[in-house]
Amino acid sequence: MKTSCHSCLPRSGVLAIVRRQNNFLLVRRANAPDAGLWGFPGGRIEPGETIFHAAERELLEETSLPAKATSVIDAFDSLHYDTDGKLAFHYIILAVRCEEHEHTQNPVQAGDDALEARWFSYQDISTLGARASARLHSLARQILKMEDPTHLI
Repeated sequence: MKTSCHSCLPRSGVLAIVRRQNNFLLVRRANAPDAGLWGFPGGRIEPGETIFHAAERELLEETSLPAKATSVIDAFDSLHYDTDGKLAFHYIILAVRCEEHEHTQNPVQAGDDALEARWFSYQDISTLGARASARLHSLARQILKMEDPTHLI
């Protein structure tokens, strides 16, 4: 592992995970590193912004869905290297569970750096294969196990 990128300090980012009944809200990304892939809405935590505010903001910008961040469910590293094997960037990602405001069931619309936004069942997520972001399947599975232990996965 080559880490010669002295200016590549780890940055922080969030994923906003929203579940409506048995479906998860996903976006198809327009920009690198996951351009063209489906994943949870998210992005950078801005200076002075809390984790929860960043998740709510990114969710609203990318899907037009207002929601309240409730808990951090996971944290992981996202390391990306250039073609020479040198570190291009390093993000520490916090996966944040967000809840829609009661009884709103607002429609979603892609915005900001999302090409598309729509609801996917866990079964739909399982069939995305190479069209899914790296942690999508495992995070959806983790949420289902936490929130509905009797759900058949």
